[in-house]
Amino acid sequence: MTAVKPILLAEDNPRDAELALAAMEEQHISDKVVLCHDGAEVLDYLYCRGQFKSRLKGNPAVVFLDLKMPKVNGLEVLRTIKADSNLRPIPVVMLTSSREERDLAESYALGANAYVVKPVEFHQFLSAVKELGTFWGMINEPPPEGSCSSR
Repeated sequence: MTAVKPILLAEDNPRDAELALAAMEEQHISDKVVLCHDGAEVLDYLYCRGQFKSRLKGNPAVVFLDLKMPKVNGLEVLRTIKADSNLRPIPVVMLTSSREERDLAESYALGANAYVVKPVEFHQFLSAVKELGTFWGMINEPPPEGSCSSR
């Protein structure tokens, strides 16, 4: 039996992060979620650096990635993930408020596995995150185990 891989949630908006975690708690997967508040933290997690240098090795089951984040934006994080052979297999779901066609096109061009616009309405947002968490965290078979990259 393989260990359950965590979901990496990259969200700088405290309200959206709280709602996403609450939605995943209802699905009993919140204990498997790692929250990062900016793109630099996401990269530190993936490369086992900084505050994450002693975390258990291995890639997350999925990255839910906000597009507009401080320090390193979501597109740069996505570009870094998909350019690294150790990280490339990780599914990345862009979870954003941007409906701009340019953001959508660039996300897919860089290798995003899905692009989900955050619903503005509270209950729709909760429902969307529940469905995403259930599918990517419990139903989808994650890629084979990778290890921390030395980048």
